[in-house]
Parts: sequence; structure tokens; C-alpha cells
Amino acid sequence: MEVEEEDALAAAAASAWPGSSRRRHLLQFLLHASKRLDLRPIVKYSALEFFASRFLPALPRKMGYCGARSRRAVRSWLLEPLRDSNLELFALVAVWIASKIHDLRPLSVKSLKALGDRIISDQHFTCRDFVDAELLFMEVVEHNIGSSSIAFIYLEELLIHFREISKLGDLLDLDVCMDFLDILYETEDTSLLFNYPCSLAASTLVAAYVISVPKQTWEFPILPWGLLHHMMKRKS
Repeated sequence: MEVEEEDALAAAAASAWPGSSRRRHLLQFLLHASKRLDLRPIVKYSALEFFASRFLPALPRKMGYCGARSRRAVRSWLLEPLRDSNLELFALVAVWIASKIHDLRPLSVKSLKALGDRIISDQHFTCRDFVDAELLFMEVVEHNIGSSSIAFIYLEELLIHFREISKLGDLLDLDVCMDFLDILYETEDTSLLFNYPCSLAASTLVAAYVISVPKQTWEFPILPWGLLHHMMKRKS
């Protein structure tokens, strides 16, 4: 009975990980780093996907927090103890991995270390620490770093198509769309929407249309078109 109670407490602790305030802090840190590095949107949103939707949810299981009898799958001083500064390091590593995937000239580890020295307040990490953290990051997410199914990619495709068929697409501000995505990533209760990237992209485009396009020019049936495009995308 005691073992079952310990398992239940450990599982409850894992389900509450990392906590709303801590999660918000870490994502705001990643967004701030993205701005400081002047990342392209695809790099920024791939990093957010890797860190927020894959690394953080997988960490309790890999750390052995999903049950008192489970064993740790990973061990490293970068995770024990699990300080905010260490997690901020992994946020920068997510940026580094995304840059390697999407940039012809990826960010160098020296540039990331230099930024980390400025914006990680509690600790300084070496270039070697970044390399070790990257290997650990890949182990935690089990090399699940594909970025073909993130909401931003669907959103870009949808916006390009919209601009091809309607002049109103030129009035639709991509920055407004990205502001929506940033807020949704930061808010734990809405972050689950990123599990449905096609639907989220269509919804974001409609919301940005309402904000960006003057009401007197609302001639395009944006809602039915967005729904139709989403259904066709799902079938394909």
C-alpha cells in the first residue's frame, strides 16, 4: 500500500511539472533569446516546439518521476539538481538544434555561450556544457526533432495560399499571427492546441484576419475557406 501511495504521489508531481509560473518563465526566456539572436520565425517556432512540447513533457519520465519504482533513464549534473538556470541552458540548446535544421549557417556554440553568459543569471556554462546538454536533450526527446508538423509551417502555407487568391491577404499581418502563437505557447492551458497544428493555423489566420483587415473590407468568406482548407489538409 505504501508503495502504491508513493507511486501516486510521484505521478501527481510529474503531471504538475513544471508548473505554470516556471513554464511561463522558461518560454519567456526562450522568446527573449530568440529576439536577441534575431532568429527567423521557423527557427524560433521549431525551438519552441522542441523545448515546450517535447523536452519539458518528456523530462519527468526520463528522470524517473513517473513512479516511485521507476528508474532514471538519464543522469547528469545538468539535471541534478534541476535549477532554472539549467533549464534555460536547455532552452538555448533547443534554439541551437532548430538553427542546425533550418539555417544554412547555423548558430555557433560560441554565440550561444556568449548570450547565455548575459541572460542566464545564476550560472555560467562552458561550450562543452552546451555540447553535453545537446546530447542529453536528444536523449530525453528520443531524437524526436522533426519540424514538418508545427503550426507555424501550416500557417505560412495557409497565408501564402490566401494571398494567391485574394488581395486582402496583403493586409493580413504575419506579425499578428506570430503574436497569437507566442501567447498560446506561453499559456499552459492553451498550449495543448499545438497538438493540432492544422486547426491551430487555420484559427490563428482567422483571428489575425479579424484584427488586421479593416472591417469595411470584410468581403472574403475567411471562416468557410479556412475550414475547407483545413479539411483538405487533413485528408492529404
